[in-house]
Amino acid sequence: MTTTGLVERGVAVAVVVAVLLLVLGQVLGQPILLGYVATGSMEPTMDAGDGFVAIPSAVTGAPSEGDVVVFDARELHDGGLTTHRVVGETDAGYVTKGDANPFTDQDGGEPPVTEGQIVAAAWQVNGDVVTIPHLGTAIVAVHGAMESGYGLFASVLGITTALEADNLGAMLVALGVALFGAGFLLDCAGPHRRDTRRSTSRENVYAFWGTVALVLFVLVGFATAAMVVPAGTYEYAVVSTDSPTDDPQVLAPGEASELTRAVDNAGYLPIVVVHEAESGGVEADPGWQTVGPRDGGETTLSLSAPESTGEYARHVGEYRYLAVLPPTALVQLHGVHPLVALAAVDAVVVGAVVGTILLLFGRGDFRIRHAGDHVSSSTRIRRKLQRWR
Repeated sequence: MTTTGLVERGVAVAVVVAVLLLVLGQVLGQPILLGYVATGSMEPTMDAGDGFVAIPSAVTGAPSEGDVVVFDARELHDGGLTTHRVVGETDAGYVTKGDANPFTDQDGGEPPVTEGQIVAAAWQVNGDVVTIPHLGTAIVAVHGAMESGYGLFASVLGITTALEADNLGAMLVALGVALFGAGFLLDCAGPHRRDTRRSTSRENVYAFWGTVALVLFVLVGFATAAMVVPAGTYEYAVVSTDSPTDDPQVLAPGEASELTRAVDNAGYLPIVVVHEAESGGVEADPGWQTVGPRDGGETTLSLSAPESTGEYARHVGEYRYLAVLPPTALVQLHGVHPLVALAAVDAVVVGAVVGTILLLFGRGDFRIRHAGDHVSSSTRIRRKLQRWR
């Protein structure tokens, strides 16, 4: 291949990777290496459609005044991801503002932004955001196509509920783990030589790879849905007032109260549930617990009111994992990142399914034999009964 061909292929691969990162970042609600702005609220720093390098908040830590952050807004853009600059800090959270806007987000009705809402920060060099012009323009069309595809899929299957963005992202990650695991394990355990003399159109013969991949696709999809659909981030309003009531969420300044949150497991496998504070002023006890099949549990949430009066939001994240690994191991993996724990569970499912299939059926293609049309039904039944004698 010529140098020009290599360059063209490298550019094509870079564009595809960039688009995939943008798409996956949107469905996950967490920019992955790259983000983009869809409006002109950050002009002249970033024009609409410009991309930028997104650094996860777990790496950057708490933001400082002047940082451009990506946060999960409550009011702006109907509660979507917003990229604005931090211009101040209060006891309730950060004050944010688009560079092109004449007023702050909080003046426009957005509550102060808590650390739990911030998912990433834009990479800045000498105080200037490093932008990638026009990188995000194509992602709007791609994201729209994905939503249309899911809408068609849902209508065919009769699904009436919408799939949340973070759940869809987790499903994509899970299916990726399933397909990768199938390929890896089958490459190691499957036949290393392919008989090229065989016809590719054998009747009633089903390829081992394709069959296992289909089984994994279904089982891992269901397993992941059982973990991500009931999970999510829950908000609790706390009112700090000089006239407190018996309501545990209406408190005097500086006081604390407790709420009980029920945890139900409607499945037939034990689960590990992790409760994580995603804003200040809230704690969960216990932080994690194992809930048996068709069983339930409880966790106590401690809510505290700031010294200043007003209404505040407290966020608690609930994460669920099938207990196919030791609970302490799952909690440790969750501490790295929830998707790491999710991928570990899916990897165990992949290994168990592939191992069981290899043990029961071997490594050859699946063949289903049918009796000819000339054989009567009574003869077929008699033959089947004779096998069980």
